Amino acid sequence: MNIEHQLELDKIKALWATLAATEPARKRIAEHTMILDERQLRKQLKDTTDSRNLMEKLGTPPLQDLSEIREILMAADKGDCLTPYQLERVEKVLVMIRRLKDYLERGKQYQNPLAFYEENLDPAEELREEIAAQIRGGQVDDHASKDLAQIRLQILKCEEEMKQKAQQIIRSNRESMADHYYTLRNGRICVPVKKECRLKISGSVIDKSATGSTLFIEPAGVARYVEELQLLKISEENEIYRILYTLTAMVAAWAGVLEENAAMIERLDFILSKGRLSMELDAAEPAVNTDRHIRLAEARHPLMDRNTSVPLQFEIGGNTRGIIITGPNTGGKTVAIKTVMVNCIMAQWGLHVTCREADICMNGACFCDIGDGQNLAENLSTFSAHITRVLEILGGINRESLVILDELGSGTDPAEGMGIAIAILEELRKSGAMFLATTHYPEVKEYADRTPHISNARMTFDKETLRPTYQMVIGEAGESCAFHIASRLGMPPEMLAVARKAAYGDEYQTMSPGGRQKDGAAAGGHTPETGAAAGGCTPETGAAAGGCTPETPSAGSSNPASGSAAGKTVPSAPRIIKARPPRSTGSLAAKYSLGDSVIVYPDRKIGIVCAPVNEKGVLRVQLPGKKIWISHKRVKLHVAATELYPEDYDFSILFDTVENRKIRHDMERKYTEAVIRWEE
Repeated sequence: MNIEHQLELDKIKALWATLAATEPARKRIAEHTMILDERQLRKQLKDTTDSRNLMEKLGTPPLQDLSEIREILMAADKGDCLTPYQLERVEKVLVMIRRLKDYLERGKQYQNPLAFYEENLDPAEELREEIAAQIRGGQVDDHASKDLAQIRLQILKCEEEMKQKAQQIIRSNRESMADHYYTLRNGRICVPVKKECRLKISGSVIDKSATGSTLFIEPAGVARYVEELQLLKISEENEIYRILYTLTAMVAAWAGVLEENAAMIERLDFILSKGRLSMELDAAEPAVNTDRHIRLAEARHPLMDRNTSVPLQFEIGGNTRGIIITGPNTGGKTVAIKTVMVNCIMAQWGLHVTCREADICMNGACFCDIGDGQNLAENLSTFSAHITRVLEILGGINRESLVILDELGSGTDPAEGMGIAIAILEELRKSGAMFLATTHYPEVKEYADRTPHISNARMTFDKETLRPTYQMVIGEAGESCAFHIASRLGMPPEMLAVARKAAYGDEYQTMSPGGRQKDGAAAGGHTPETGAAAGGCTPETGAAAGGCTPETPSAGSSNPASGSAAGKTVPSAPRIIKARPPRSTGSLAAKYSLGDSVIVYPDRKIGIVCAPVNEKGVLRVQLPGKKIWISHKRVKLHVAATELYPEDYDFSILFDTVENRKIRHDMERKYTEAVIRWEE
């Protein structure tokens, strides 16, 4: 079953996608999966934090969808003539790029790493100015060229002369006219002539009125201007096409730059959308580890109302790899395990989590079994569906997996279900996986008490108000409280006595009125949830981990359950890639020296180091026509300076201006008031 749908992570992705401006970013969100490389995950989490910090200080960035601009660039590249509308779209994108560049430039004052992406954006001012000067209001502007301005002036003059000629004919033949104004018919200037006066006006009949009493005639004096007007319009059209083809050629010439801009904007859009989601959910950056422990402080499910949901305190790890959660129906067991799983998966997507604080281990794969899973088409009962999914899970897990199981062993005979539940938990324990399971079986609670690396936990319940408090207490087993709840709701004592005797036999006399055995035995009131759906505690908020590994068994797994799921052969579970210890900036400074030739990624441009790595891991690189600050992670050594220049080479020849070098030379010889101006 789709884990995204089970945990409702697809709804979180849908919310996340609405916060992205470009279609490629939304597609990347839909396909986003769990990150297994520790170094990459830490980078993604830092990007999320940096994007949120940037937007909290500068507001919403000026981004827009670029799907249309890509189509325009393809048309220009094929040699098609771009329309004025398409050219205006190009100009608007260039304006957006300039505004985004200014936005990121302002972010540099806060030393935000994302702000330095500004140096990878080229607003193509020359192209933008040309389009703005020649295209306006969806058409070629009159002053796009001197020839076009002259042609349009002549067209206006010709049209004005035609109108004046028509007015003159109307005034001279007032008694023959059906009206006192000329009109346009089929694009021709006509005068309205009475039918009986047709022969008095020289010209061609263009149209007539509905009654036939009025003829619309183009006078011969007006017709002689028509040919001149047509020639002028042909000249206008030719000049317009010349201008449009010229601008199209310019767009095609700048296509490479625009493509680089679009790729950078889409990358920024994805990063910034993570920051927007963090702000939308009021989330926090989690710490991540590979030591197999999870600690969540004041965690909540991201889809639940933050004003009404009760924060969850949760911790697992060290000697505890599994937690068995018990408590009454509607106590919040299902929501608790979903909250843990969803926050763990969001953290491994590189997103912030809905906790006040969190320290979350990386998982190679996430698996869950929630809901009754009935499928009439496949003839699967509740119990059959549970067992099918559990066997698939057991066949695909390893010690780096995280598993949640809801209402373990439900849907069948209570005694047999209890036995199967314990067998499943034992296989999970042997695999070394980290797991959470909910149950009502008292025998399972006893199993957790006596088994190493497994702990009980309970969801608290107020017996006075009969309301759950949605708080988890780890280390204690809970009660189903069925007898207590039934008693408080008015069930007669004799019925309760029959119920206790049916459940516990002759031992029921030792039960306290609250339903717990006086000698500390398992919680009373155990009523097997035969055929019940998973956890009736709260709405099943949850989603599937888009990046989590499909729940497929692992062939040849070391745990006994491997290969037991109907004899299927499946691939082994993914492994986490742990990060190497970070290098100190001291070693980086030694790696990159003044004058080194380096390759700048992702564009693979060749540059020269003009300032070594600082304490933030940023160095200065001179590229053709400009110098940029860039992270050492995006630079690779090409040729060392020692192989390119003599030992005592003066690098100011490369990096300084002629004026500054002359001033520095004068300063070495004598006093001077000249000032050396450093290039920004």
